[in-house]
Amino acid sequence: MRSRPLLPSLLLLGSLTLTAACAHGTSEPPVTSSADARPGSSPSPVRTVDPSKIKGLEIDNDSSESNSCPFATSFPDVPGAEAMTAAMKEYVDRRLATFRSGACGDDTGGTEGRDLNISHQFLVASGDVLGVRLTTQDQSAAADGLSAGTYWYDGKAGAYRTALGLVADGSRDAFLAALKDQLKDREGVDAAYLDDTFSDPDSRDTALDDMAFTADGGLRVHFDRGDVGVPAAGAQTVTIPKKTITPWLSAFGKRAQRQTVSPSRSLDLGAPHVPAPAVPTHTASGDDDTDCKKVKCIALTFDDGPAAPETATLLTYLAQYKARVTFFTVGQNVAAHPDLVRAEAKAGHEIGNHSWNHPDLTGLTPRQIASQLNRTSAAIKAATGKTPTVFRPPYGAINRTVKAATTLSPVLWDVDTEDWKYRFPAKVAQTVIDKTQRNDVVLMHDIHATSVAAVPQILRALTARGYHFVTVSHLRATL
Repeated sequence: MRSRPLLPSLLLLGSLTLTAACAHGTSEPPVTSSADARPGSSPSPVRTVDPSKIKGLEIDNDSSESNSCPFATSFPDVPGAEAMTAAMKEYVDRRLATFRSGACGDDTGGTEGRDLNISHQFLVASGDVLGVRLTTQDQSAAADGLSAGTYWYDGKAGAYRTALGLVADGSRDAFLAALKDQLKDREGVDAAYLDDTFSDPDSRDTALDDMAFTADGGLRVHFDRGDVGVPAAGAQTVTIPKKTITPWLSAFGKRAQRQTVSPSRSLDLGAPHVPAPAVPTHTASGDDDTDCKKVKCIALTFDDGPAAPETATLLTYLAQYKARVTFFTVGQNVAAHPDLVRAEAKAGHEIGNHSWNHPDLTGLTPRQIASQLNRTSAAIKAATGKTPTVFRPPYGAINRTVKAATTLSPVLWDVDTEDWKYRFPAKVAQTVIDKTQRNDVVLMHDIHATSVAAVPQILRALTARGYHFVTVSHLRATL
């Protein structure tokens, strides 16, 4: 059965022009209120990190395109920080398992508007210090479903550190007293509740799981809604100035503070081997002159990348058949791998926008939608020199608010391979071969090695049937 008709795939929609919210796609804009906080945002200004400078960086991505179980998760895998990567993976796997068994397993008629999104932000990647914040938005959870936690790696000791590891053991009492002093008079925060939370080790560790240094060396401590007061009071943030916090820091905390304020030129976590990134150098021979009125055309599209090394492998397969495709890229991955996006464009492929970190755009405000799309477009332009003209809304979820927030033209699909669900190359390939018809738009994902492995069989079989592989915009323009 065809999942979506041809007409929606080729419609040009959108009417309002909005100025880009950010000049560069790698920066995290400060959030001014908890109401605007979304996955990928920072609740307090911190020094930004350019992830493309981290040698050997891979982003562990997973997502679905299912309206009945919408999720998107990502966390970084940095050579040398395996213990920290394992801690992030354990958290993401646990949250995803809970979401799947709960929201995706109920019988209430689907999970529209209740997606799970876990995104990442680098806090520091310098010298022998790595810091990452994971932000979780679970629309199926109680209250606003928003939470965040920071993960730290000490390259000198070769050890993963929790957020509380930034503070010396002997200074914990003074540190907690300072936090309570700032929090006690806030509306919705009860002093007795604070005492109970901070005196119990498990409750304390849970509440104090999001700490990071500001650009001037202060320590920002963020509490999720309900951590230190009634949920109605919302999230709480305390910033302890550099002069006060520095004497209380652990040896690792002082190095993390120093590397945040004055970053080194490189990151070295003691990894025995940091792989060199594979970036293909295929170059398109010229403009595509395929006339889809005269020959059979299809548009293969790949979502959620770029991914290392999967996207590089895919580009090599496509070059062998002179096939052109459309990549709908996620902004945080573009920021991590701009070299792969440049390689895509150089090889004659189209680069589309798939939001910054894959939330359901229909659940966002116009301002948040604009930020998601504009930041991603800015990152694509920084990598390729060209601003995208098309976008694919995550999960195919689009409404009037989304259409009005951008001039980008939305692209859906006709054939859904469900390759996020079925990780078998032969099955993915056969789905495309069996279901694809002339002028179809096909949905795949280049973050999955199994999907990339299916591409040679797809190209071989459909080329033999006389199909030409073109970009979405070329297909639209020649019909």
